[in-house]
Amino acid sequence: MDHLETARVRGDFPLLERTVGGARLAYLDSGATAQKPTCVIDAEQDFLTRTNAAVHRGAHTLAVEATDAFEAGRSAVAGFVGAAVEEIVWTKNATESLNVVAYGFANASAGFGGDEAARFRVGPGDSIVVTEMEHHANLVPWQQLALRTGAELRWLPLTDDGHLDLTDLTGIVDSTTRVLAFTHVSNVLGTINDAARLVARAREVGAYTVLDACQSAAHMPLDLHALDVDFAAFSGHKMLGPTGVGALYGKKELLDALPPVLTGGSMITTVTMEETGFLPAPQRFEAGTQPVAQIVGLAAAVGYLDEIGMDVVAAHETAIGAALLTGVQDVPGIRVLGPLDPTERIGAVAFDVEGVHAHDVGQFLDSRGVAARVGHHCAQPLHRRYGITASTRASAAIYTDSTDVEQFLAALAEVRPFFGATG
Repeated sequence: MDHLETARVRGDFPLLERTVGGARLAYLDSGATAQKPTCVIDAEQDFLTRTNAAVHRGAHTLAVEATDAFEAGRSAVAGFVGAAVEEIVWTKNATESLNVVAYGFANASAGFGGDEAARFRVGPGDSIVVTEMEHHANLVPWQQLALRTGAELRWLPLTDDGHLDLTDLTGIVDSTTRVLAFTHVSNVLGTINDAARLVARAREVGAYTVLDACQSAAHMPLDLHALDVDFAAFSGHKMLGPTGVGALYGKKELLDALPPVLTGGSMITTVTMEETGFLPAPQRFEAGTQPVAQIVGLAAAVGYLDEIGMDVVAAHETAIGAALLTGVQDVPGIRVLGPLDPTERIGAVAFDVEGVHAHDVGQFLDSRGVAARVGHHCAQPLHRRYGITASTRASAAIYTDSTDVEQFLAALAEVRPFFGATG
């Protein structure tokens, strides 16, 4: 986008008008949570003030309108990620989505779900494969599944320049592998992984694929059918939508066979005192009251992104990312994590400042009005691989402009001198 287009987009995000400590706010923490355009805020408020009611539970006017809005949100999100409507399950976030899959496998391995669920059973002699760059949300559930079932947990390692090391892909993902879980885009390194190659290898050995799409759904065109993954997870709050709502994608025949994890109301066919029958997907995974207002807000968010066009979003963020990457590399005493080619990553740059702890870096940046993420970013094994415990990350979104980049780089150049780490 040009300067005028970026300015127009920024005008849709009221929070960006505020100041921090008297300085203009440069919000560079969109990788953690994105800001919300007015249309999303208005959509939630309008639903709550005009339509609020329980969905799929009443025949009165408000209940019908609320149910229609609830399912219209499902249709909008499904279209946005290249899925069928019945393949989108509502959750509260991507972490829950990934746990639904992992614990579904655990339930199947314990004998639940009957013959249909037998395909998901995992046990001794089987392997589960993840990667060394995973967010904890796509690592810990698989660790737990391995512990519960006796399966072996393996991982694809990282190269020094922030890519997956696929040298031994066929040795790690082999005939014993039941699950290959991997992130589409690293939340720390920004690396865009070769999903097609990973899925192809999983298909060769009959393994199920589980994709963490949190950092791709918000920043680049996403077509889950084209990727041919079996399951995928993403969160609304990273893609300009509300908090408290996420989605699980699964191929319909797999979702219908996967044992549910949460049980109760709204996901049943019949209940007696002795047994219960479950609805097919997606309702079988949507026990209890759902985040309806947040789903309406998420539908508005994907509509907003669709109107701009995800090709435009990706191009804008690649340009911003290139400016961030070049600028950070030009500051003495800073080590960039991840690929140095901006076309191989999204618009997020994590780095280590020599002689200054990441939390001190973040506080200094904040004093200059710059909001950036610090810590291990829920990816401790990744940081350990690169010999550090924490890093600082600047991450862009569609509303990030060149002034944000300049303000951030000017503040970053002051960090080491301020802390006396100029040697």
